Amino acid sequence: MDWIYENVTTVLVVTGLVLLIIEVAILGFATFVLFFVGLAALITAGIFYTGVIEATYINAFFCCAVLTGIIALVLYKPLKQMQQQVEKKTVNGDFNGLRFRLSEAIAPEAPGTHKYSGISWSVQCDEPIAAGTEVEVTNAEVGIFHVRPAAAK
Repeated sequence: MDWIYENVTTVLVVTGLVLLIIEVAILGFATFVLFFVGLAALITAGIFYTGVIEATYINAFFCCAVLTGIIALVLYKPLKQMQQQVEKKTVNGDFNGLRFRLSEAIAPEAPGTHKYSGISWSVQCDEPIAAGTEVEVTNAEVGIFHVRPAAAK
């Protein structure tokens, strides 16, 4: 137990790294609190290593508190903007490219239905399509096939 009291700097480094690992690896950078505190702990450890401030737990507490506040003020906005930049990409599901013949005529304002794999799917399109036309699924949502007339093979 004396080791913990005598090695404040090492405890800060380990604590800072553990907090950063939890924030990034486990929480997926969803909250920034652990990131700010972990970074402050590492900076405080660096300050203690250089001997600028005496390495005590009281100094560590106050130094980490002040640094956490400063880091939060400086990094919150850029990190929040980084978090908002989400790449939108369409996912090609297993149903894309599925072909079948329509049993009824469909139009954008009058979708039809198609039974596939035991489920009655709503079939929607962008242009009127006559009954008996072979169609291809371009996108599948929950219970909905978006189709277009299939190109000849």
